[in-house]
Amino acid sequence: MKFSLYSEIQSWPGKTAAESYGEVLEQIVNAERLGYDAYAVIEHFFFPKFSISANPLALFAAAAQRTRNITFRTLLHSMPYHNPLVLASEIAVADVLLDGRYEFGVGRGHGWMPPKAGLALTPESRERYEESVELLFTALENERFSFDGKHFQVGDSGIVPRPDRSFRVFVGGTSDRTYELAAERGWAVVVPPLLPYVALKDQLDLYRAKCAEHGTEPDIVWIHACYIDEDREVARREAKEWMIGFLRGNASPLTEYTPPPAEELNAAGYGFYAAGILEKLAETPYEEMIDGDIVWVGTPADVIERIEAVQDVCEGLTEVSITVNAGGAEHWKAIKAQELFAHTVMPHFRVREREAVGAQT
Repeated sequence: MKFSLYSEIQSWPGKTAAESYGEVLEQIVNAERLGYDAYAVIEHFFFPKFSISANPLALFAAAAQRTRNITFRTLLHSMPYHNPLVLASEIAVADVLLDGRYEFGVGRGHGWMPPKAGLALTPESRERYEESVELLFTALENERFSFDGKHFQVGDSGIVPRPDRSFRVFVGGTSDRTYELAAERGWAVVVPPLLPYVALKDQLDLYRAKCAEHGTEPDIVWIHACYIDEDREVARREAKEWMIGFLRGNASPLTEYTPPPAEELNAAGYGFYAAGILEKLAETPYEEMIDGDIVWVGTPADVIERIEAVQDVCEGLTEVSITVNAGGAEHWKAIKAQELFAHTVMPHFRVREREAVGAQT
């Protein structure tokens, strides 16, 4: 079992972008000291309460100067906003500067972003996305190549520098096609924060079945917002404001701005964003967030119990990633959550793994 941190770098009133990024850099350094395997951020544009993480590679280049071991991860590169060949080149340079400590995911991005970037919501957007992904990996994996697609045509090209290794790749989302593609390519899938296991059970079952069909191994990363204290009531009190903010921040592009028309979202394959799910989730009472497994808040034993429950039902779970700095959370709370999780939760699963290995030998 690996353990990592995931941040959307949400920007709330009272904190500048410089302050937010400064805190994230300190949290990355602290995460390495505590033994976390990776630090991941989203790539997202235009909606500050959701995220100001517009350039993950720049953040990681800065963080790499302060760290030696922790892996950096973008979840996910939003392909509609990139030329696939330019992005492949940027990933290759990042891998050099990060000394091989880079991983990334690919996705279509959120349904509310295309109009803000001057892009049309069209039915062909998924087709274009899949072709852009194919071109991205063609560029990363071949010294010279040509590409003749419907949306991209490239003759005798090659990126420089070119990586000399393969990457751990991730996808996320809610569509069946996402999970089928991951299984075909041997990629990991990321379970989005805020969703309990039951919400994606069918897609994860599909992923595992398709992995078996294609001879690949399931690789499932579970993301959840998390806050811990030895006293359950203290944990709930200290986490309340930022956990509520986290959910509302995730829904803010739909609740604080005029969303794209539902018919356009549905036609472009972004029906999730037209279904009212996020808006309803943002209004969930705090106690229901905790009791309904939307967020993890409580004692170390409470959180261990939640993770064990996921392990019991989620075959292929390889990593748990926690969010600790969302919704306007104070920096000290993020550091506290990192520390307590590392000192009280992670060791429990390390011991279980050693015991399991010992039982097999």
